[in-house]
Amino acid sequence: MRKYFGSQQAIGKTIEMEINEKFEPFTVTGVARRAPQNSTIRFEFILPFKYREALEPDWSWNWLSYPTYLLLEKTADPALVAKKMNAHYAVANAKANEEMKSLGEGSFTWGLQSFPEMHLDPKMFATSNVSDPVYSYILSGIALFILAIACINFINLTIAQSLRRAKEIGIRKVVGGQRKQLVIQFLGESVLLCAIAFLLAIGLAIAVLPTFNNLANKQLSLSYLADPFLIGGYLVLFLLTSFIAGFYPALVLSGFDPVKTLYGRGSAAGKNYLSRSLVVVQFSLATFLIIATVFVYAQFDFLTHKELGYNDKNLLQVTVHQDGNHRLMKLLKEEFSKVPGVEMAAPRMNGIWQTRSKANDKEIEFRYEHIDEAYLPTLQVPMVAGRNFSADFPGDSTRAILVNEAYVKAAGFTNPIGQKIQVNNDAGRLEIIGVVKDYHYESLKEKIGPQVFSSDPNRQFGQFMIRISPDNTPRTIAGLEKVFHSLVPYRPFEYDFKQDLNYRNYESENRWKSIISFASLITIFISCIGLFGLATLTIRRRVKEIGVRKVLGASVFQISRLVSGNFLVLVIIAFFIAVPVAWYAAHTWLQGFAYQVPMHWWIFPLACGATIIVALVTVSFQAIGASMANPVKSLRTD
Repeated sequence: MRKYFGSQQAIGKTIEMEINEKFEPFTVTGVARRAPQNSTIRFEFILPFKYREALEPDWSWNWLSYPTYLLLEKTADPALVAKKMNAHYAVANAKANEEMKSLGEGSFTWGLQSFPEMHLDPKMFATSNVSDPVYSYILSGIALFILAIACINFINLTIAQSLRRAKEIGIRKVVGGQRKQLVIQFLGESVLLCAIAFLLAIGLAIAVLPTFNNLANKQLSLSYLADPFLIGGYLVLFLLTSFIAGFYPALVLSGFDPVKTLYGRGSAAGKNYLSRSLVVVQFSLATFLIIATVFVYAQFDFLTHKELGYNDKNLLQVTVHQDGNHRLMKLLKEEFSKVPGVEMAAPRMNGIWQTRSKANDKEIEFRYEHIDEAYLPTLQVPMVAGRNFSADFPGDSTRAILVNEAYVKAAGFTNPIGQKIQVNNDAGRLEIIGVVKDYHYESLKEKIGPQVFSSDPNRQFGQFMIRISPDNTPRTIAGLEKVFHSLVPYRPFEYDFKQDLNYRNYESENRWKSIISFASLITIFISCIGLFGLATLTIRRRVKEIGVRKVLGASVFQISRLVSGNFLVLVIIAFFIAVPVAWYAAHTWLQGFAYQVPMHWWIFPLACGATIIVALVTVSFQAIGASMANPVKSLRTD
């Protein structure tokens, strides 16, 4: 209310709203609290249905474009309520149901859905902010991937350092230390390290929250961190991570034979198969994310560069809202066309109907759109047969239609020009005068379906498509805005470049491209840290062996290959594990698009090569350093 009344009291004030081409006064009787950003229900004004009924007496409640909210009694059974609603509707609307069945559309049924379910159901009709739970699962999966890799690093490095702590463990056992006490000690160390890491993680989460919100298009706030349910989740996660990271190393270290360790012959490092298995798991996860990143990038590039069937460059979409009556739209078209830099202008509907028709003895579901004769030329969509609408043919506005190629294919017409179809239960039949080349006006996530166009100059259009010259675009837009405000002074001038709108169709994919890329970098970085540490400790354990080999004439390359070879074998095994899982995940994800990038075979060896190069560079730093060290120093040490 502040943008209308400022700091003044709004209750009792009058505000005028344009309805059906005239302004109607409304009195403010209440002010609702501002809804949170993630609320499913968002609005600026709420009007009573009684006003709608008084304004349009013929208006019926049998209208499906509004969600209906019910507050049930606490003891009510939603399934039973829905059953009773359907029984009542079947009796009250028997005639309408029969008409729907005659058109092959089935019958209408009611269903109830709770608010929490509605927020995470992208198929549910809601006013705004409906989320797809798949994205929550993906984020959770990425977080678990990174946490698992960090735990694997901790386990591997702890076991690898067993040589350093072997004597400490042996002495503790000799002086009476029991295995249970040692397990508790090592678990305590794990809990302490995890506690420090947890505190650092909270600080890091606070620091990167704005960046994450921008990246994921969320509005999370720090207050969410204080939610009691989440606090319980943090505690469980902390204890679980501490246990997973510390329990196995504690068992391994506490199980050393004190005699062997004190004589320097005891170490679990180097012959522990679990450590090597964990390295395989670690790089399997990293390789999986690399492959996923490549496919997301490839699909996004494919979508943004695919031929649409019309020219979206230098094309403006101007919004006039639902108050665009046919007289105003005709005047706007005339004045827009006079603006320097405007090549063509055409009105279009705000939305597109989905309906059915009978053609060639077939029931066809199609998209129904009202346009004028300038619409297709403005978009530069070619005709493949027949002609466009024309003012030279007055009958075009009553019984003529255009169809696209997909409609012709669905109807099975060999010669569509002159064919007549019946739309819904309309007694009359519409004649096809032209066939339009298929084009993608909306997202490429859906295939081009049958579409029908009609021309009615008395329709209420809500948008304008305007083709402009690329020369001096700011001046042309300023001219359009001036014309718009001269004819519609009470509305803001709202426009978008169609290219930008097309790009926004894939904002979600673009965000996930960035998120998965970022996660892949973190995963590879953490994996390399673990591999670097493991290589360092492995080389320390084999320092005498390396010294002997150098004395016997081994070259730097031979020693580097010896050290690196074992790790590279593990990385290659990880690749063969990751490939089938990544292929299945990519294939499943791509099924959500009607048009998909081919799953080229070379993507998989490319990911393998990238992983091997990163692992090789990581290990080679230590391997080359060890191979170039003076063997005399290593052989002199005890």
